[in-house]
Amino acid sequence: MAKKEATAAYRSYWQEMEKLYADPTGKSANLDQYAASEALKNAEADAKRAHDRGRVYIGSVAVTDQTVTKVDASGRIAHATLSSCLDISKWQTVDAKTKEPVSLPENRLTRYVIVSVVEKYPEGWRVTRDEPQGKSC
Repeated sequence: MAKKEATAAYRSYWQEMEKLYADPTGKSANLDQYAASEALKNAEADAKRAHDRGRVYIGSVAVTDQTVTKVDASGRIAHATLSSCLDISKWQTVDAKTKEPVSLPENRLTRYVIVSVVEKYPEGWRVTRDEPQGKSC
């Protein structure tokens, strides 16, 4: 049950990330329903940096090859570690006003392995860490 709930929360987390990065005000996303701690703070700060530079992200993120590599329900807070392939190739960085694509480095990874920690809070599962591994998948 924990594996299923943790992976579902992770997918919802990325749906909210899409909303957060697409809205220059950052107000249309409810990321705090799916993220907490370091993951929430980092995502909000990164989205704000992009918005401050007049950029938004449109399109979608695909999460594939999701594997729960560890579940620990013995402690005070149950948590799961997930490994996924994050595909951002259809998530485009554009100018917020003109919607024109922003040029990005040619060599950037658009499909990469990401390891995440999802913890069970009283309100539900929350992504607390999201760490790109720097290798393609």
